Amino acid sequence: MKIFITGVAGFIGFHTARRLLEDGHKVMGIDNLNDYYDVNLKKERLSLLKKLGLEFEKGDICHQGPFLSATLFKPDIFLHLAAQAGVRYASINPKAYVDSNLNGFFNVLEWIRFYPHIPLIYASSSSVYGNQTEAPFEESAKADEPESFYAATKRANELMAYSYHQSFGIKSCGLRFFTVYGPYGRPDMAYYSFTQDFLAGRPLKVYHEGKALRDFTYIDDIVEGIVSVINRAPLQGIYNLGSSDPYSTLELIGCIEDYFGKKALIEFVQGPKGDVDKTYACLTHSFNDLEFKPKTSLKEGMRSFLDWYSSYHKLQVQLN
Repeated sequence: MKIFITGVAGFIGFHTARRLLEDGHKVMGIDNLNDYYDVNLKKERLSLLKKLGLEFEKGDICHQGPFLSATLFKPDIFLHLAAQAGVRYASINPKAYVDSNLNGFFNVLEWIRFYPHIPLIYASSSSVYGNQTEAPFEESAKADEPESFYAATKRANELMAYSYHQSFGIKSCGLRFFTVYGPYGRPDMAYYSFTQDFLAGRPLKVYHEGKALRDFTYIDDIVEGIVSVINRAPLQGIYNLGSSDPYSTLELIGCIEDYFGKKALIEFVQGPKGDVDKTYACLTHSFNDLEFKPKTSLKEGMRSFLDWYSSYHKLQVQLN
């Protein structure tokens, strides 16, 4: 199978492309390699993928070049993972989200419109649920009160995809990812930045008294879900991909403490706008249609991440 991936140098894009290449698929990927976080990490991911046979082109979905490449590649599946990530950064630079998440996604839909036989699988986010009071969150739940502009753009993507299905007959499947973590992860996410601060001896700045709940989902489980959708394409609709097993911020920190055998310094601070109290995936729909059943506990997943982190950053850690 031939699969075209946008955002291939990103965290989820990298792991998904690696799995598909190892499974024997032909993969072409694009990425603009922006500097939202360490570009060297993105280049390291790309280097590993190229060794496995990835066909790569640097490109931005806000422009037309990548879509010419997609046309020439003639994919069986179009996997759209490129986006401006980060809930909090949206309050600093909202235009970046308009460019990538709205205009870029429009360009994806316009390309697919002329190739409606090619299924579109795209990344959405658990952030679209906002501060839901009823949990776990079902795909049919109300999702029209976003707490952040990032969430608003992701919900807009879902509505745009649905309208293109109605108007032009494209087949699109949106995946609502829940707090994905693991090796080669994003440095802007809490589990990564907590680890950095912990090892540097700095206090961990913790929001909401550490009581906020997140449905932390290990990257390998997310990739299994994506591969399941690819194998069942074309599908139409939206699916949750989460662990359905939320943990508090303090429990996450506990995994870091247990791994290194030392207590963290914690400083409770006021949470930023855009943060939600909890995320919690209902997986009934995903299990019934995709046989999606995550296997990795937070403790196991964090151990794998911390093993990778220690190796990647070549730690010489001496903890008393």
